[in-house]
Amino acid sequence: MPAPDASATARLAVFAPLENRGRAETITRRLADAIALGLLADGEQLPSEPDLAAQLGVATVTVREALSELRNQGVIVTRRGRGGGSFVRAPQRDETAGLLRRRLRDLTVADLRDLGDHYGSLAAGAALLAADRASPDDLDRLGEAAAAFADATGVERQHHTDGRFHVEVAAAAQSARLTREEIRLQTEIGPLLWLPGADARTRRRLDRQHRELVAAIAAEDGDRAAALARQHVAEAIERLVELHLGLVQP
Repeated sequence: MPAPDASATARLAVFAPLENRGRAETITRRLADAIALGLLADGEQLPSEPDLAAQLGVATVTVREALSELRNQGVIVTRRGRGGGSFVRAPQRDETAGLLRRRLRDLTVADLRDLGDHYGSLAAGAALLAADRASPDDLDRLGEAAAAFADATGVERQHHTDGRFHVEVAAAAQSARLTREEIRLQTEIGPLLWLPGADARTRRRLDRQHRELVAAIAAEDGDRAAALARQHVAEAIERLVELHLGLVQP
């Protein structure tokens, strides 16, 4: 199955050498995050163990340990023999919705606002840098990502395209580290943010915010881009707080 259209920067961030060599748990988390966000597509074949080890800058045995843990998590399957290898198995929404609701119920409003502060700061910083550094190709990908969200149907597809849009903003900032952190936060908070779903009015607002952010980056207006990104996150957190309160109230 072909890989999705992802920016080269975002995919390179997934497979970039580890800063802390030899840590299987880091590889596990990075690949699991990429699968959850859709940067690695359902059914996509991963590089071979030797190739993956070379790309990540670790020993083959470390990659083997990480892939074993990913199999235990059920997010990859490994087939032996001709045409074999390790293949992505993206989790289905109905497998995780109940778990996410329980997780949301166990958080506090203070937890959610703190997470929102962290994510909002990251999103604003990425937008600010993107306005200064984005290339014409980056702007094209941002426009395509915004259009993909506008055309998306169904909560799962809308969630993935919204997450991918924000990864493209981070990628346009020309920072692999920032892109990896965006991916990590998208997989930590993104599924929670989309638990409430999005009615037609909210989807239209999100679409407009995406397009306004692209326009600000294209105009090299970093202050406006940063403000738009922060507002986008703040509104999403408020929707999530409302859902949380509905879950905890008797």
